Amino acid sequence: MIVCHCTQISDHDIRAAIDWMRAADPQTIITPGKIYHALGKRADCGGCMPLFLDTMRGCDNLGVPPLLRGLKAMRKGESHEGRRKGHRVSQRSASI
Repeated sequence: MIVCHCTQISDHDIRAAIDWMRAADPQTIITPGKIYHALGKRADCGGCMPLFLDTMRGCDNLGVPPLLRGLKAMRKGESHEGRRKGHRVSQRSASI
């Protein structure tokens, strides 16, 4: 099935690109941009993006690599990238 008419990308092309990327680097995060790049194409109008993403999600090899799973849970104790609570200028002037 043709997913992107502008660049003639099929669902088979997307699945093959995902399989190739996963085999080349099991730890990689696969994005639509990387798939377009692997196929030697560029997104044009973006009308295909919902179908493109659905096709990606349907692929078995798309999952997040095991090494990267749970990173959000590990960061729960951190807040605001280590900044103090009153890091904004408007909050500093109000506290002075």
